[in-house]
This record gives sequence, structure tokens and C-alpha cells, in this order.
Amino acid sequence: MKNNDWKIPFHAPEIPEELINAGYTPLLSAALALRGVRTKQDARIMTGSDVEIIHDPFLIKGMDKAAARLRKAIENREKTAVYGDYDVDGITSTCIVTDYLRSKGLECMPYIPDRNGEGYGLNCSALDVLHSAGVSLVITVDCGITAVEEAEYAKTIGVDMIITDHHECKDAALPDVAALIDCKQPGDSYPNGNLAGVGMALKLICACEGESREMTERYADLVAIGTVADVMPLVGENRCLVRKGLRQLEDPKRPGIAAMFREACVDTKKITASTVGYSLAPRLNAAGRLGKAATAAKLILSEDGKEASRLASELCELNRRRQSIETEIWEEANALLDGKTPTSPIVLASDRWHQGVIGIAASRLAEQYSLPAVMICLNGDTGKGSCRSFGDFNIFEALSACSEYLTGFGGHALAAGLNIRVEKLEEFKAALSCYYLENRPQKLPEVCCDMLINDPELLSIENVSSLEQLEPYGNMNPRPVMCMYGTHIESLSSVGNGKHLRMRVRLGRSRFECIFFSHNARELGINEGESVDMAFTPQINEFRGHQSVQLVVSAVRPHDPRALCEAILSGDSDSLYGAFRCCPDRDDFVRVWRSLEKKRTVGKTADTLLGDCPKEVKKETYCLCLAVFKETGLLRSGDGRIYGAEAVRIKGKADLDSTVIIRALKEYRRKYGQ
Repeated sequence: MKNNDWKIPFHAPEIPEELINAGYTPLLSAALALRGVRTKQDARIMTGSDVEIIHDPFLIKGMDKAAARLRKAIENREKTAVYGDYDVDGITSTCIVTDYLRSKGLECMPYIPDRNGEGYGLNCSALDVLHSAGVSLVITVDCGITAVEEAEYAKTIGVDMIITDHHECKDAALPDVAALIDCKQPGDSYPNGNLAGVGMALKLICACEGESREMTERYADLVAIGTVADVMPLVGENRCLVRKGLRQLEDPKRPGIAAMFREACVDTKKITASTVGYSLAPRLNAAGRLGKAATAAKLILSEDGKEASRLASELCELNRRRQSIETEIWEEANALLDGKTPTSPIVLASDRWHQGVIGIAASRLAEQYSLPAVMICLNGDTGKGSCRSFGDFNIFEALSACSEYLTGFGGHALAAGLNIRVEKLEEFKAALSCYYLENRPQKLPEVCCDMLINDPELLSIENVSSLEQLEPYGNMNPRPVMCMYGTHIESLSSVGNGKHLRMRVRLGRSRFECIFFSHNARELGINEGESVDMAFTPQINEFRGHQSVQLVVSAVRPHDPRALCEAILSGDSDSLYGAFRCCPDRDDFVRVWRSLEKKRTVGKTADTLLGDCPKEVKKETYCLCLAVFKETGLLRSGDGRIYGAEAVRIKGKADLDSTVIIRALKEYRRKYGQ
């Protein structure tokens, strides 16, 4: 990990007084301020304190027509079909609408296309199958917004359609159907433009029922699963729905979900968004990826415990198979790169890959190379691809710009799918590379810390426990990443058969237990007794009834003082919070001044300046000494900068202790302790 790829805020965390007065802990108040929350009212909304954000479904454009058509189907006992997508969002959406309509006495057929045989979205052959089965109304969930031709075909065979979707649809013709709802369609002003497909499905049945609260209580668990799995922003209404659903999942009422938790060995005492994202969603997704999405839907809809257990076991086996296929594809993709490090979006194609698994492999490539990745399965003269973005690069916008080389595409800013003819592959690759270079996203640090912890009291049990009020964490509501800078390692030990690293570190007089999963001290280049910089998230660890704070480390490196030194030298007074443990004493000032008297001038660059630091003095302390000398007039330069400044003698004795810098450092030391 490169030392210069870290971003650390050296200023003291902002702790709004209004939040403290309202009873929020200092750490939670600081975390809220990072999210722009500084008032009691905004904090109540953010933490969910007796504030429920559920918007009126009829605010969605077209919802009146959709609800009316669905009520008509219920009144006339029409045979209906729910046409979904094969990912978790689509599966849960399908189950919600199917279960609701069956509860209304309708004969309702769930239909999820085979990923490998039919591909994404509506197709005319499927409509023929449904029509021949007597279906007069098809309701799409999590798909359909681009199905213009399929909608026209449905009309010719006498099938009505209600389309519910949440995918992008700008600058495209919309299907002509009985009703269409998509909060991203032009002219829609629904307050939450980031509903998942499962959220749109919920809104449809809420509108049909004329009552949102009961329907939300009934289906919040499935809404939470679909929303988290589809990586929708966990703010506002989405956050409220997911929070409610996660509470329900701690005591799952659906036999299929309970069976899946048992099969995956999930402790349901505390279900978080991470539990859904890393334990439940991959197993449900595996079914869709390997052409068995109907099995996942059957599991969720099952009311029989034995059947649910059998289906859960089948899905877990599918997930193990998916993992094996994914690893093979990822290894082959890396081989195609032939050891070269790409500098523009990765576009790879093969006729050997499994269509349902390339999306995950594309995600791994995107993370590995910090670049968007497109992986395409070839079949004769055509190909189907899965695209994954990286950083803030909008892959949907990129595909839009390169659409002349594609036969079709769709998706989101972070993930999308495409269809392409083989002869257009190289042209598409070149066009995507050109678009990327013209719209290159801002390079992000490898490690981005939100808050510098220099006050050990911020990591008390009470403070850390209070962060639970920010759950569920996820997209647009990330877990706050904290940092210790120049902390001392007291001990290192391997755990988990050498797979993980346990650390004990000291900050001031306080000690903290840490765990760094899937890493060891040797590969990190750290040793006991050294100083390190450490990024982490704190959590409460419970063992035999005893609670303690544990730091879950996400990155660590040998201490690198350069960034803080540069902040000090630039005159950034806020950085003194990060530097107060390096406050110089009289001996430090003497050593630095003697060094200056020999050199007469300070180095003109950071490298030469830091290279002149006396061996007995910390580099941060050295820079603080220079800053104090500049404040007292012992260092002078024509441009007012420390770099290149000249050491001069002044009349009388310089009162170093009365400088603004030293007073600020000592105040921090008094407040937070050494």
C-alpha cells in the first residue's frame, strides 16, 4: 500500500454543540456532522428517532393508472403474471407482488426469465407462453422500461401490461402500456428517486391497497433484502424501509428466509445490512446467475418448513458452484491481460465464460485495477456483457455515449449490461477508452479517512455503542472510517490459523485491541514497538458477558509523517490537533536552532527540508519548531513561506512559549492528555 495514497484529516472532529445538548454522544455527533447533520431535527431524521419517512405512492407519475388497472384485475379475477428479473432485487419484487395478488384471490404466475437462455427483461416468446396460459395482465418488476417493441407485441396478442421499473430511461422512447411507473422517467417528481425495483413493487401494492403502513409492515423484510442487494442509497425513505426490514429479519417470519439463515449459519440476534449483503444476497443471487432464479423465488414464497430447508440447501450449493466458476473466470481474465496494467476501461471477451457470473468477475477486476470493467460472453457473432464502474465514473452515461456500437444496453451509474455484435467489439473498446480519457474521474486516495482520533475518550464504550444509531450502513451512508496517526504498536499476534492479525496499540495512555482480517504483519511491513498509521472502524466486542471496544482495521502502514509535516509548514492551524502529541520542548528547540545555525537556510522543498531534521527529533516536532521560529521572527523569507527561509538573530530573547502555536498545542495536550 503506497504511503502517499492516504487522505487523513488532521483537524479536530467537528462536534456540534446543539447535538451534544440534545443528548447525542461526542462521537455520534461528529459522525453526524460528517454527513452534514448539525441540528437536533436533522439528527432525529438521520438516526430514525421516532421519525418515519414513507412517501405517498401516488406521488409517483402514473401510479393512479397502475393502481386502477390492478384493482380492476382483482375485481375481475383476471389471471395475472408477475414478470421479474433474475437478481435479488427482481426476485424479491416478484415475490412481493405475487404474494399480494394471491392473497387477493388471484391466480398469479411468477415468471423470471432464464438468464442464460432468455437474458434480461421482457421477450416476446415469454409473452406467448403467458398468453397461452390464459394470462391477461402482465406486471413487470425491476424491468420493462426499455421494452418498447415487447409492449407493442403484447397489445397484438391481447395482453395488458403494468410496467414497474427503477432503471434509467432518459432520452429513450417509453413503452405504450396500460400503466408505467418508474421514478426515473421524465416528469416524475417523487421525493425518492432512488427506490429499488422492490421499492417500486411495494409502492404499487400500497397504492392498490390504499394503505401504506400495513403493506410496509408485511413486506419490509423483502424490501430490505432487495434494496441492500441492489446497492441502493440507504438514506431517507430507503433507509427507513431497510431499517424496519432488518428488525423483522431478526425474527424471520418467512420459512424460506429462516431456513436460509440456518443454512448460512447466520446469527439472527443482530441482522445488519452487511448480513444481507454478504450472507443472504449472494446465495439468492447465485440462483439467478446459474439459471435457477425460480428456485430462489420458490424459497421465499414457501410456507412449508421442510421444503424451505431443502431449497435453502440447494441454493447454498449453487452459491459454492458460483464461487468456483467465478474464480476460474477471474483467473482467465487476468491471464488475458497478460501481466499488463491497464490504464483505461478493461474490456474482455470470451466464448468460454458463464453469462451469469461475469458480473462478479467484472467487479473484482474493477476493484483490482481501480478501473471500470466490461466482460462479454460471446455466442457466435453476438455478445452479452456485464459492466461495473469504479469510483464516481458513470458507466451508464459511458454506454450512452458509445451506444452506436451496441445493439442494446441498460442499467445504473455503477452497473450495467450490454449487447454487442462481435465485429463492433474493437470499435466499442476504443470509443469507451476515448470517453473515459475525456471524462476521467478524479483519482481517489487508496485510503480515505473521515476522522482523526487523537482523543482516546472518543472511543469509549458509550461513544462507540452510540454509532449503532447510524445503521443501516450502505451506499451514501457509509460506516465512518477513523484513523490513528503515529500510534504505537505494543503487540502483534496471528489468529485464525495465521489468516488474521491481532494488534494492541497505544494512543497516549490508552490501549486498544485491534483485528485486521486476512492480513499478517510480514506482508504489511510492521513490527512491535514501531509507530504506524491505522484506518479502522470501531465496534463493541462481547465475550462471556463482557463488553469492550475493538478496532476493526481496514488499512495500516508504517508511520509516514510527511502529510502532517506539509500541513504544519503550510501554516494550517487546524492541523495542530493532529500534531499536539509532537509538541516540542526546550531541548527540541535547542537542537533545531543549532542545526539551523549551521545551515543558515531552510530547505526549499519538502524533501530537502525534512532531510535536514536532526536525528534526535521527530519530523513533526522539527516542523513545529520551524513554524514557531517563523512566528517569532527567527526565520524570515521574502514570500512569507518557511521553505527557503533564513535563520536570523533578533534582539532580546524570543518567548517561544507565548506563541500562538505553542499555546494551541499545550491546550490540546491539556484537553486530551498525553
